[in-house]
Amino acid sequence: VTECNSYDWNGVTYTTSGTYDETFTNASGCDSTATLDLTINYSNTSSTTVTECDEFTWNGTTYTASATTTYSTTNAAGCDSVATLNLTINYSTSSTDTQLHCDSYTWLDGVTYTASNNIATKLYTNATGCDSTVTLDLTIYYSNTSLTTVTECDEFTWNGTTYTAS
Repeated sequence: VTECNSYDWNGVTYTTSGTYDETFTNASGCDSTATLDLTINYSNTSSTTVTECDEFTWNGTTYTASATTTYSTTNAAGCDSVATLNLTINYSTSSTDTQLHCDSYTWLDGVTYTASNNIATKLYTNATGCDSTVTLDLTIYYSNTSLTTVTECDEFTWNGTTYTAS
């Protein structure tokens, strides 16, 4: 007999392979010996703990949230094989850094921007070990300058100040 894990014979449970004899009296009142040639194969189990960012694929299934799951199959000996996955999913993060500046701005990436920009990104690692992407949302305002040439007699008032000389 070949069985998985254990075998019950004549009221006894066997869990190891071997040859076992059972002696009893037959219908004629004589001794009778029955021999059990037993092979015990064993089921197996395994447990795996995994921590991943955003998703993890195991046995053809993609997981996007933490889970404890099992996968059952038959091992090479024809017995049960159960694998358990203890999965922790951590998540990537993203944020936008909104900036308003005059003429130019030097951002986290070390680049000095002189025009508005909403596509620059900087990649970090967040507290859970996953990607953390920061996107720049920069608006650049430009300074204005002007030159006014005035010719006046005696005095000239400009922006609240009176000038009496050139």
